[in-house]
Amino acid sequence: MPSKALISGASGLIGAALLPSLRAHGYAVSRLIRSEPSRTDEIHWDPAHPIAPESVSNFDAVIHLAGESVVARWTKEKKARIRDSRVLGTRHLSEALAKSSKPPRVLISASAIGYYGDRGEEILREESASGTGFLSEVCREWEAATQAASGAGIRVVHIRIGLVLAPTGGALQPMLMPFKFGVGGKIGSGRQWWSWIHIDDLVGTIIHILENDSLHGAVNLVSPEPARNAVFTKLLASVLSRPAIFSMPAFIARLALGEMADEAVLASQRVEPAKLLARGYVFQRPDLKQSLEKIIKKRP
Repeated sequence: MPSKALISGASGLIGAALLPSLRAHGYAVSRLIRSEPSRTDEIHWDPAHPIAPESVSNFDAVIHLAGESVVARWTKEKKARIRDSRVLGTRHLSEALAKSSKPPRVLISASAIGYYGDRGEEILREESASGTGFLSEVCREWEAATQAASGAGIRVVHIRIGLVLAPTGGALQPMLMPFKFGVGGKIGSGRQWWSWIHIDDLVGTIIHILENDSLHGAVNLVSPEPARNAVFTKLLASVLSRPAIFSMPAFIARLALGEMADEAVLASQRVEPAKLLARGYVFQRPDLKQSLEKIIKKRP
């Protein structure tokens, strides 16, 4: 009998890439969806409200990826949606799993390297302290919201995801247009560390976590080779056969993105995937230039 997996956020960038791999590894996959179910493998939920425990019972693994996008100007209303979609949704799902008649063996719950905040040159591993700022606060609350599940004996893994590189969507999407027109370049000083992961490795690491019972708690999902923003943008321009002579001053980034600029594009996060490396995960796409080349070739 195949293992059974339940996934939220299945229609998002990560979920859509993960589904085929789960099925290839023998999982029968059901999806948590907000609309009315039209298939037997769909389960309705509203992240803002409690979930009936029987509706999420009898799964071997649960992968929770749902959450409001952080890419936008952070108005008061937007910040509330970002926080609530993550914290309330995770809390309600965790409480339902804890009360279910047959809880899963593992709950993999999304988080982000925003947990660490802006840390300059510091090498950040899973045991590193959390930082300051809105994203750090959200990530702390997001991870704490799984307490009911861990208290019920479920193996809980918080995947702290870096900048996701993918042919469609992800961190590259808003960057490509200016670079294609030859007006791309570094952002701010360009010295800030960007910790990234190719979508193939993001999927691969989640499968590795499912199959490795020794992994629990926080796990950094980033390439072992982070890059400074100036290097990242120079390589992107090279792959696109465009110059990278222009730059975006920090104040322009702040005018365009507001608070998000300081906590995302201008923040320096030199993150190491220490637990994955220690548990034997072999990265498929550790090299930034090769990853960018592969992605650009696959773009529609």
